[in-house]
Amino acid sequence: MSRAKSAQLFRDAKNLIPGGVNSPARAWGSVGGDPIFFKRASGSRIWDADDNELIDYVCSWGPMILGHAHPAVIDAAVSAARQGTSFGAPTELEVEMARRVTEAVPSIEVVRFVSSGTEATMSALRLARAKTGRSKILKFNGGYHGHEDALLVEAGSGLANQGIASSAGVHPDYAAATLVADFNDVASVRLLLEANEGEVAAVIVEPIAGNMGVVTPAPGFLEGLRDLTTEHGALLIFDEVISGFRVALGGAQSVYGVTPDITCLGKIVGGGFPVGAYGASAEIMSEVAPLGPMYQAGTLSGNPVAMAAGIATLDELSKPGTYERIQAITDRLADGVLGVFADAGVPAVVNRACGLMTVFFTSNPVTDMDSASATDREAFGAFFHGMIDNGVYLPPSQFEAWFVSTAHSDADIAETLDAVARSLSS
Repeated sequence: MSRAKSAQLFRDAKNLIPGGVNSPARAWGSVGGDPIFFKRASGSRIWDADDNELIDYVCSWGPMILGHAHPAVIDAAVSAARQGTSFGAPTELEVEMARRVTEAVPSIEVVRFVSSGTEATMSALRLARAKTGRSKILKFNGGYHGHEDALLVEAGSGLANQGIASSAGVHPDYAAATLVADFNDVASVRLLLEANEGEVAAVIVEPIAGNMGVVTPAPGFLEGLRDLTTEHGALLIFDEVISGFRVALGGAQSVYGVTPDITCLGKIVGGGFPVGAYGASAEIMSEVAPLGPMYQAGTLSGNPVAMAAGIATLDELSKPGTYERIQAITDRLADGVLGVFADAGVPAVVNRACGLMTVFFTSNPVTDMDSASATDREAFGAFFHGMIDNGVYLPPSQFEAWFVSTAHSDADIAETLDAVARSLSS
C-alpha cells in the first residue's frame, strides 16, 4: 500500500512539531519506521491520508469503545456545539454527567471534571497530599499515570518505548518523593510503606495495568493494597483512566470488589473529546476549592460538548448486554490469536480483560514490568509492520493495550486473524 502522503506529512511535521508528533506514543519509536497520518474513521475502520483502509485496534487509545463516529455520540456533540462550545461557567450537562459517574462508580460520591487523564491524576495526588499532610507518593514500576512530574519515575508505555526511566526536567525533589514498588507484589509495597512510615500520602495504581501492556492484578494484590494503605494511613488511588467504563460500567473496582479512596477517570467519559475526572467521598472532596484549601481549576473543565458526548456514550454502554458483547468480542479475538500463534509454532502470551488485550512474544507469564520487558520486542515490531501491511492497525508498542469496541464484528475478527497468520508466515 502506498504511504506517500503520510511520508510527506511526516517530513513537514518534523520541521514544525517536536519529532513530528504531538505525543511520543505516536512516533513508532519502538517498532521503527514512520507513523501513518489518518484523516477519517467510522465504526471499526480507519483511513489514512493515502486512503488505505485498516481495522483499528488503537481506538484513539481507548475512548472509542463504541467505535468511531458513533451516530448517537456525534449527534449529541453536534447538538451541544450548536448551543455554544464553551462558556467558562456551569452547565446542566455537567450536573447530569456527574450524576451518571457517581451512580456508576462505587468509590465516587463527588466528582470534579478536568480536561485530561494527566490532569486528573495530578489533581488526585495534590488532593491526597492535602488530605494527609504527607508528601511522598508510591507508584509501580511500569505504571504510567500521565506526564505529571512525580509520576514520570519508572513509567511504562511511552517512556519505556523511548528507553527513558524518568523524564529530563523533573525536579530531583519530585523524584525523591516518589517510591516505586513492583506490580502484583504486595510485599514490595509493605517494605516501602514501613521504611517511610508516616510519610506516604498515597499509593497510585492502575487496577488493571495498561501501560506495560495489559497485566491483570494477581489474586489478593488489590485487596493487599487496600489493607496496607488503611493500616499506614495512606490513601489508595485507582487510576481508571483506561479501565473506567471499559471493563465494566463501574470500572475495575466494581469487578474486583476493592474500593479505593480516590478514583481517576478519562478517555471514555469524554466520548472521544478531551475529558478527565477525579472523585472520592464527599468528605475527601471537601478539601477541593472552593470548599477547601486544595486549589485546582480549568477553563475548559466540564466542557459542554465533551459532557454531551460522554453522556451519550454512557447511555449506550448502559444498555443491557453491552459489556457481555464486548467481553465476547475480546475473547474471540484473544483465543483466535493464540490459536494462530500455536499453529505457526510461535510462542505467545495474550493477556486480556474486557475490551483490552496485549500479545506478548514470550512463553512465560507476563505479570509485571520486568516480565513484560523480557519479551521479544524485536519480534513484536516485525509483527506490527506485518499487520499494517495486511490491513490491521495495532498500537505501535509492545507496552500498550489493543482496544476492542462494540463496532468490531465477527467479520473484523476473522479478517484480523487472517492478517495475524499472514504476518507470522512472512
